[in-house]
Amino acid sequence: MAAYFFASPIDVDIKLEGEELRKQVEIKGEKEKTISCPVYYDGDSVGGQVSIRVRDGKKATHEGVKVEFVGNIELFYDRGHHHEFLSLSQELAAPGDMRQAQSFDFNFKNIEKQFESYQGINVKLRYFVRVTISRRMADVVKEKDIWVHSFRMPPDSNNSIKMEVGIEDCLHIEFEYNKSKYHLKDVIVGKIYFLLVRIKIKHMELSIIRRETTGSPPNQYNESETITKFEIMDGAPIRGETIPIRLFLGGFDLTPTFRDVNKKFSTRYYLNLVLIDEENRRYFKQQEITIYREPEAELDLPAVEVPQPNDHVQVEQIDPHTPL
Repeated sequence: MAAYFFASPIDVDIKLEGEELRKQVEIKGEKEKTISCPVYYDGDSVGGQVSIRVRDGKKATHEGVKVEFVGNIELFYDRGHHHEFLSLSQELAAPGDMRQAQSFDFNFKNIEKQFESYQGINVKLRYFVRVTISRRMADVVKEKDIWVHSFRMPPDSNNSIKMEVGIEDCLHIEFEYNKSKYHLKDVIVGKIYFLLVRIKIKHMELSIIRRETTGSPPNQYNESETITKFEIMDGAPIRGETIPIRLFLGGFDLTPTFRDVNKKFSTRYYLNLVLIDEENRRYFKQQEITIYREPEAELDLPAVEVPQPNDHVQVEQIDPHTPL
């Protein structure tokens, strides 16, 4: 009964212009519900129509109606504190009374959207349209999300990753990946070469790990999740043996690499090579790779350069670790 008395007497609907013609992305909404968001790009205008209806034909007094386009970062451990990096506003109606349904057009032209949308473990980067009807008792607020994709130019230089790792007098392997930077639909091609094998290796696996870092010291949080893991060798290798690697990225739920987005979060990807011996000890080596969104052929859009790689040729020792 209480909910009835405090229910809003006004219904608000937001319709984006041409949204049904845009690519759609499925994201998790509140209470684990899935919502579909239209995809926009940097420089796209965001416009549409706001429809407001007063329930039961009653009069509703308000103190103004406005529409905003907002970009913010929500840190899940800091709920209630949203960090806005973009805020545009337009007034739709001056204070007055509403007795019947009304519609208002809006258009935010050529909006610069410097970051890509992201929904992670501890952080969400959102873009949304918000309509606010100011009222004396409680404001009526309606939001509608969009999803932003940002493209990157393919890198001019894309060095291969070569590394020798081992345990002194026990194990010495060399692995190579064809590139250090990959687009979201790319293929990782590589090989592993056994130079010295004096421990009994049972099998070997390769995984892609996403590591999300939010906040800054001393309030920094790190979360890692394994995107995929597959076995690339079963059985003991011999000296001189070469194991090929071919991993198609298009089938996985990946995002581009994000580095220090608005000084709030980073998301990085690693190839994790793991060897397991007969005593179930694990030997692993992680190598960071950069993932970027490649411009789509049908879109003539601005793109920014991918950061240049560091020197990836190293020789390192690896130590045995307990099972992960």
